[in-house]
Amino acid sequence: MFITVRNRVRTAALALSAITALAFGTTGAAAAPTPAPAKQGPTSAAYVEVNSNSLLNVGKYTLADGGGNAFDIALIFAANINYDTSTKAAYLHFNENVQRILDNAATEIRPLQQQGIKVVLSVLGNHQGAGFANFTSQQAASAFAKEMSDAVATYGLDGIDFDDEYAEYGKNGTAQPNDSSFVHLVTALRANMPDKIISLYNFGPSASRLSYDGVDISSKFDYAWNPFYGTWQVPGIALPKSQLSPAAVEIGRTAQSTVANLARRTVSEGYGAYLTYNLDGTDRSADVSAFTRELYGSDAVYTP
Repeated sequence: MFITVRNRVRTAALALSAITALAFGTTGAAAAPTPAPAKQGPTSAAYVEVNSNSLLNVGKYTLADGGGNAFDIALIFAANINYDTSTKAAYLHFNENVQRILDNAATEIRPLQQQGIKVVLSVLGNHQGAGFANFTSQQAASAFAKEMSDAVATYGLDGIDFDDEYAEYGKNGTAQPNDSSFVHLVTALRANMPDKIISLYNFGPSASRLSYDGVDISSKFDYAWNPFYGTWQVPGIALPKSQLSPAAVEIGRTAQSTVANLARRTVSEGYGAYLTYNLDGTDRSADVSAFTRELYGSDAVYTP
């Protein structure tokens, strides 16, 4: 199976980012979205590598029939879970490109939200030993959950996405994955933001550690994504079909025939989400139309 190797993200501290956001006036809840034209069908999501592409690309695709958004969720790829060797604690970092988007939320995020597109922050390991699966206490997991929910509140985002790649558990003397860590983390995050999106890129040690001490966190997720681009694989999590994306495609690299076949299967088998990755700044309307025709019965139109 092919897993896309994603760009590493190196980031600036959340405390500094919050101060910067205050200075630029970007804090607070997201603006109320303008209702998008009616669209029936699965939820479509797009991971955007913001080190090299604009998040605003997600809003440039609409349906030829009816004008609805081709994409429903834009995922900022990515913030990081990093490790401070002096305090021996994980913390949330943003690289300069993620920070720029957050600091300029008025022009980088709000236009998508006002269009009716949800904007979610994906959080990724960063080769430092810190990950979602190796918090050694409930207190430590809850502290990181608060950093994430504070970021959502500070920048007016719509949720958090977990991607347990590149943690390199054990590096810098960190612990190996345990059964309680991710359960404590997600439980705390859901308590902090009961009405926001929490999604799971179904990969890594966290994805196989969804229950502990009688608590199962499956229902705390809104979506779970297949992590293998160009394939069909139902995420192994106890969610309704409406919240699962067994299809995953890389735009521009997955053959359009495969894109269409996976979308057709999504509809025929009753699943409610469809994941895409690596939307760039070129006109990808042919690739996008390959799935929108099957999901929504319409071609996609690109507006630069």
